Amino acid sequence: MTQICPTTTRLYEGGGVVAEGFGAADIPRLLEEHPKAVVWLDLFDPDLPDLEAVAAEFGLHPLAVEDAVHDHQRPKIDRYPGHLFMNVYAVQVTTGDGDPQVRKAEISSFVTDRALITVRKSESDLTPFIRRWDADSELARDGGVAFLVYGLLDVVVDGQFAAARALDEAMDDAEDAILDEGGAPRPVRMYGFALRKALAALRRPVAPMPDVIATVLRAETGLVDERLAPYYRDIDDHARRATETIDSARERINGLLEADLNEQSNQLNDVTRKLAAWAAIIAVPTALTGFFGQNVPYWGYEHLSGFVVSTALIVVSAGGLYAYLKRRGWL
Repeated sequence: MTQICPTTTRLYEGGGVVAEGFGAADIPRLLEEHPKAVVWLDLFDPDLPDLEAVAAEFGLHPLAVEDAVHDHQRPKIDRYPGHLFMNVYAVQVTTGDGDPQVRKAEISSFVTDRALITVRKSESDLTPFIRRWDADSELARDGGVAFLVYGLLDVVVDGQFAAARALDEAMDDAEDAILDEGGAPRPVRMYGFALRKALAALRRPVAPMPDVIATVLRAETGLVDERLAPYYRDIDDHARRATETIDSARERINGLLEADLNEQSNQLNDVTRKLAAWAAIIAVPTALTGFFGQNVPYWGYEHLSGFVVSTALIVVSAGGLYAYLKRRGWL
């Protein structure tokens, strides 16, 4: 078995690492020398020949190998004779300057009796997984491959929950600006749309995770024993909370954007009402001056009294209309 793509390897036995950094070709020998050990093999962006070499050694199904090669598979877990195939996404959210960004790293996994083979299709940090596996040697002692899968899922789901909370907290900062009187400024409104887009992008890899974990927990998979089952249920709880946080945040941002739209509509109605009121006030003097400006005699024609009467009518009628409209709240 030869590999061209970059690999990371570790051999676990008795709750600790007994070998690491060895070549993929050494795995069969090491497993034979350590009958109770399990191995983790990580392949970074392998091509089909790389995976076919691994498949030949571990008896991986061709359909699972095909899914591992192609990008953008949905989060899922499939059962094949002799192994499981799992596809998940590690996510990270940035909410600093500019619009929020969601970065996803697709991780495909083959789970056999003595090996966890992960396939990373984009650059990602392996340190959190290694740190998680090394943090609980007592649980790892008898956990076998199921413990490695637990550590992988625990890091992935915790990252998804943290990303969901980060977007929810970013919404707190924008909420007051969106609900300002008269409607939010356009940059704030566009930030709200960007938040909604980021939540939709995050939901796609997060929402299926409870079903994935539920499938792993089923007795027919033969992976999780009674000792590890509570830890998997804890992951399931975090996965459901992440989905609930995203759904709640989506409803919240939709409500905020709708409230902003209503506020803009109310503001527009106020402006329209004020314009109509001022037009009415201006129309009265215009009508009076137009009437007295006709080329026909009128009361006080060519006399000072006529000018005084016309001016008084303009002031009284316009002032009375202004007072009436002000009392009605139109001005």
